[in-house]
Amino acid sequence: MKKEDLRIVFLGTPEFAVESLDRLVTESFNVVGVVTMPDKPAGRGHKMFQSPVKQYALEHGLRLMQPVKLKDPAFVEELRSLDADLFIVIAFRMLPEIVWQMPRLGTFNLHASLLPRYRGAAPINWAVINGDKETGVTTFFLKHEIDTGDIIQQERVEILDTDNVGDVHDKLMHLGASLTVDTVNHILAGDLSPIPQSALLNNDAEPTPAPKIFKETCRIDWTRPALEIHNLVRGLSPYPCAWTELFTGESETPAYNIKVIETELTDIPGEESQAPGSIRKGKHLDIFCGDGKCLRVKQLQPSGKKPMGGKDFLNGIADTSTLYAR
Repeated sequence: MKKEDLRIVFLGTPEFAVESLDRLVTESFNVVGVVTMPDKPAGRGHKMFQSPVKQYALEHGLRLMQPVKLKDPAFVEELRSLDADLFIVIAFRMLPEIVWQMPRLGTFNLHASLLPRYRGAAPINWAVINGDKETGVTTFFLKHEIDTGDIIQQERVEILDTDNVGDVHDKLMHLGASLTVDTVNHILAGDLSPIPQSALLNNDAEPTPAPKIFKETCRIDWTRPALEIHNLVRGLSPYPCAWTELFTGESETPAYNIKVIETELTDIPGEESQAPGSIRKGKHLDIFCGDGKCLRVKQLQPSGKKPMGGKDFLNGIADTSTLYAR
């Protein structure tokens, strides 16, 4: 079969998925339909938000479907009428069996991790938060349990010490687009040898989870070691961002609520009298951590204000002598 004859339905929502969709379209694969999330209100004006995948589909004249319920008989029938050979899923919702079993060549997913590491909603975040030195992308065939299907292909990429989650996201987005196209070509050639994920687990090792990121996940615990906090900041920047509260004196009401965008590890030695969260006197916003080391806050964003440097933030405070983080 020629690639022009392979009928593909693409299912995805965010920018991460658009890169792969664009590669398929640019390289003349036959994308007969695109499925994405329904529009939803967003922002202060509650303007209806169109997903990046929808915007791309409209710009390129692709057939678009936005089902509210994936088991809706009308949607299932429309999907079936496309007579697709292959479904490709990237950063979309969990599919019901009636959908993912539909195409004759199956349904594969592009996942932003080296499965079975980081199964779940936030694989890129957790790889950086946990201080991993590499990550990657995986294509696998869907089955009942989420992120558990047999692996088709994987590609690896280095996580640099200077990378935040935004940097790693972009690396994987481009790498994933290449892997998606390569996987489709192998499916066309019929030379696949999928590997069960259990074959990649050593002894009694368990798959690594990558659960959804919640607000409390992002709160900095200054009793933790400096490196651990630094990696948390990297793994949540530029979005949704780690955060902390700053207090003055004996007050139980925070004086400032700040998002911490960028930190730097320092060689400033701690002192026994400095409790975690204490702020070192000086020109920089250096905060003592649980291991006695100082973490320098290079960039932050106070609630309701624009991002600024840590030094600039301190310069705007009249009295920093009793300031501390918690």
